Amino acid sequence: MNHINKKMAIENKMDDYEKVDVYNTEKIQKLSDHYTEVLKLVGEDPQREGLLKTPERVAKSLQYLTHGYDLDPQEILKSAMFKEDYKQMVIVKDIEIYSMCEHHMLPFIGKAHVAYIPNGYIVGLSKIPRVVDAFARRLQVQERLTTQIKECIQQTLNPLGVAVVIEALHLCMMMRGIQKQNSVTTTSDFTGAFLTDKTRAEFIHLIGSKLH
Repeated sequence: MNHINKKMAIENKMDDYEKVDVYNTEKIQKLSDHYTEVLKLVGEDPQREGLLKTPERVAKSLQYLTHGYDLDPQEILKSAMFKEDYKQMVIVKDIEIYSMCEHHMLPFIGKAHVAYIPNGYIVGLSKIPRVVDAFARRLQVQERLTTQIKECIQQTLNPLGVAVVIEALHLCMMMRGIQKQNSVTTTSDFTGAFLTDKTRAEFIHLIGSKLH
C-alpha cells in the first residue's frame, strides 16, 4: 500500500468478492505530467482555468478504465463456485461492455452474451459479468476479449462447453478513419458442446429472444 492514498480507496464487498478501487498516487502524478505535455502538444494552455485539473482527471480516468490488469478473473469465479448436478445451459446475456481499443485508445462499447453447461459446478451469476469486466477494463481488441472470457470460464469451471458472443460499436471507426456510424462488430468463440450445430443454434436463438 506504499504510494496509495488510502483516502481515495473505495472498498465494496460484493458477493464475497471484495472489489477495491484505488488510485496509485505515484502513477497518477506521472500520468498527469505526461498529459500536461500532451495538452501543450495539441496547442492548448494547461494553465487555462478549465484545464488546470484536466491532467489529473484524465490520469485517474485512465487508471480506472484499465483497472482490469489488477484483477484475477479466475479468482473471481473461484470465489463463488458451488457443487450442483445441473447440466443444462446457463446464459447471462446483454452484459454491458466498456473497453479501450489498444490501437487508438478509443472506447468500444457493446454487449456480451455468455453461456456455459455445468459439469458438476455452477458459479454465482454475478461472477460472469465481473469476469467480462475484468478483461474488458484493459487495452483490448474485441477478438482477444472474446477468447479470454471463454478460456477463463473453461479452465476454471471445466464445464461441458462455453459460448461467448460480443457485439460492439468501435469509436475508432465512428469518430476517425472510415467514420461509419452504424457498423456493429460481432465476435464469437465456443468450446465443447457448443461446437455442435444443435447446441450452438439453441444458444444463438436464446440470446436473440426477448424473454423479459
